[in-house]
Amino acid sequence: MYNSNMSRRKLSEKNIRKLTRMGGGRSLGLTLPIEIVKKLEWKERQKINVRLFGKKIIIQDWEK
Repeated sequence: MYNSNMSRRKLSEKNIRKLTRMGGGRSLGLTLPIEIVKKLEWKERQKINVRLFGKKIIIQDWEK
């Protein structure tokens, strides 16, 4: 059900995300814009590879 009190993101802020603690553990989660996930044809629970490159994060499809 749609809640009319929920605000939508401004177009200029649609790619701004927050880190969220996952299950009280030591990990943080980050949501990705659905448009990007669909374009990459990624699925829920898909394995991905996360690497640090200087001060940037590179997220790629996991390859065996």
